[in-house]
Amino acid sequence: ISPSILSADFSKLGSEVVSLEKAGADYIHIDVMDGHFVPNLTIGPEVIKKLRPLTGKTFDVHLMISPVDRFIKDFADAGADIITFHPEATSDVSKTIKLIKDQNKKVGISLKPKSEINLIIDHLSEIDLVLIMSVEPGFGGQKFMPEVLEKTKAIRELINKKNLKVDIEIDGGINFENCSKVKNAGANILVSGSTVFKENKGDLKKNIEILRNN
Repeated sequence: ISPSILSADFSKLGSEVVSLEKAGADYIHIDVMDGHFVPNLTIGPEVIKKLRPLTGKTFDVHLMISPVDRFIKDFADAGADIITFHPEATSDVSKTIKLIKDQNKKVGISLKPKSEINLIIDHLSEIDLVLIMSVEPGFGGQKFMPEVLEKTKAIRELINKKNLKVDIEIDGGINFENCSKVKNAGANILVSGSTVFKENKGDLKKNIEILRNN
C-alpha cells in the first residue's frame, strides 16, 4: 500500500508522513506535477528533501513533468527511491531509464488511461515497476476507471510470460470497493489518497489494513 500524500494536509506534511509510517504504509507515494504535462502544480525536490529524514519508508515518486530528463538527478538527490515517468514526457524512453538507473534508483513507467501498452512492451525487462493510472492524472479524488483493468491483466500476463520481476502499481480512485478487483487483475501495489486519509474519520491504520486485506 502506497498512500498518496496528495490527499494529506499540506500544512503539516511532515507529521502526516510520520503518521503514515506508524500506520503501516509500505511506500509513500509522492505526485509531482508541473502544470504543463498535467493541469496541476504540486511539489518539487526541496519538499521531498525536507521529508526524507522523517521516515525510512520507500519514496515512490511519480513524475508528471515534461521534459522529464533534466529533473531526474534533482529528485534522486532529494531522496526518491523509485522514480516513475511517462513515456510521452521524453523523446527517448531508454535514455530516461538509463538516467534513473545511473542514479541507483528503481525505475517506473506510467501509463495514462488512454496510453497504449506498446509504449512499454520493449522496456519491461529494463524497469522495476509499471504504474497504471486509473484516472486522468492531474488531480486527486477522481473516480476509478474500470476499463483499465483489462490493460492491467494484459501487462501482468506479459510480465509473467517473460518471467520478469516487475511490480504493477495502480493509482486513481482506489477504494474499499474496487481494491480486490485491481489485485485480481494483477496489481500488487495500490496507491490511495482520499480513501486512506478520509475514510473511517481519517483512521490511517484501519484504512491501510482494509485496502491490504480486502
